Amino acid sequence: MCEEHQAGVGRRAVFLTGAAAALTLGSVSFASAAEGGRSQTRTVKGTLGPGAPDFVYVPVEVPHGVREIRVAYTYDRPQVPSGTAGNALDIGVFDERGTGLGGEGFRGWSGGARTEFFVRADEATPGYIPGPVRAGTWHIALGPYTVAPQGLSYEITVTLTFGEPGRTPRPVYPPERAKGRGRAWYRGDCHLHSWHSDGRRTPGEIAALARAAGLDFINSSEHNTPSAHAHWAEAAGDDLLVLLGEEVTTRNGHVVALGTDPGTFVDWRYRARDNRFGRFARQIRRAGGLVVPAHPHATCIGCNWKFGFGEADAVEVWNGPWTPDDEVALADWDGMLVASVREGRDWIPAMGGSDAHRDPDVVGLPQTVVLADDLSRPAIQDGIRAGRCYVAESAAVSLALTASGPRGEHAGIGERLQVADDSPVTVRAEVTGAPGCTVRLVTDQGVLHTSAPLPASGEGAVEWRTTPAYAAYVRAEVRHEATLPPLPGSLAAFTNPVFLGRR
Repeated sequence: MCEEHQAGVGRRAVFLTGAAAALTLGSVSFASAAEGGRSQTRTVKGTLGPGAPDFVYVPVEVPHGVREIRVAYTYDRPQVPSGTAGNALDIGVFDERGTGLGGEGFRGWSGGARTEFFVRADEATPGYIPGPVRAGTWHIALGPYTVAPQGLSYEITVTLTFGEPGRTPRPVYPPERAKGRGRAWYRGDCHLHSWHSDGRRTPGEIAALARAAGLDFINSSEHNTPSAHAHWAEAAGDDLLVLLGEEVTTRNGHVVALGTDPGTFVDWRYRARDNRFGRFARQIRRAGGLVVPAHPHATCIGCNWKFGFGEADAVEVWNGPWTPDDEVALADWDGMLVASVREGRDWIPAMGGSDAHRDPDVVGLPQTVVLADDLSRPAIQDGIRAGRCYVAESAAVSLALTASGPRGEHAGIGERLQVADDSPVTVRAEVTGAPGCTVRLVTDQGVLHTSAPLPASGEGAVEWRTTPAYAAYVRAEVRHEATLPPLPGSLAAFTNPVFLGRR
């Protein structure tokens, strides 16, 4: 499964740690500063075969007096037959506190976005956490994401530089509240990536794009690292609330930790079969965040969600530009709504996020529009958790959905209209910014009303009458004209449901 050769130290034994999901190799040793000089370099070479474990750890014995640890790596990319995965090798590092699940020793992760990184007390490569390089056994963490049939040969170069460590800066985080408009609808993008993971934009560039997109809030969601948290303070402001989080990127699906406490790290080194996700979902909540499975039907390797939705506070139904996997996610979510009303259990709200990484990815496509009491972390989270939100393709599109009873009873998105099952109910959807689109009203019985196309102004209102006995909930979809009938057109917006009747 794995062969290893380390320049200067010879061949080392390979041994397993715990389950077959992780492998630890022989250690790399360095001389002290007095014996080896100001800087020392060691090179590790090895080969991983098909079926390699999810994580391979290379121990590095770090002596006293080290100022900086720097790691560079390469690996081969042989040609493979069409439809066969080639080589992809992720990388990160854990310090002398170890590699135990939960991440006490976590110092950074760049996945496959970088070929080298450094860590020292006063600074670190984006994706990594600055801090002292203390003596002890550090571990370079390799993640063979995919391995070609020919195997994956790698080379790692580790350089230690000795000297005074420098001072670790005190992190400054963005405020948890911005200047809002009281109880209002606030627009946000909860799934974004900067250069602190595999994005190419700085936090400042993302914030500028968010403002241009008409957003009121965003969520920092780097893959498997909280390193960006301390770099958002300058980008935030009275007009832009920055929530802090992580995209926990496992091999069995991704989950957005939305609005956690600053500096929170959530481990990702497990699969669904390990029965460990619940532990980390609870950690997200203890840190004040929401658990949001991301792009649950995405087709990329490791992206499809396999943990179930029992721990979800919301689900990301719309991810980036509308694609067939979003259509499947929408249908799957609607099926969960139907099951919830028929079984009398809680429902899971839907939301969206752009997952923007780099040009030409559009920040705010889509955006989640939340009815919140204030522009603050707890208020936005309360609105999402309650389902008081809809998803739109841009700030140009707005969508309102209400249900009214015979005696003036009234309910909006995410709420319940408390009327008898045989009471007449009027459902009204109001749309702006969607020229040529149609409005569909969807219930637990399916699509029960479709409007004529909206006029060139993009504005219109649709009314439909029903009873709770006929429709347990109603939600609205605003659809562009279909390009491949009978398939529906892409979404311009959709709402969470309004529930009808007494439970």
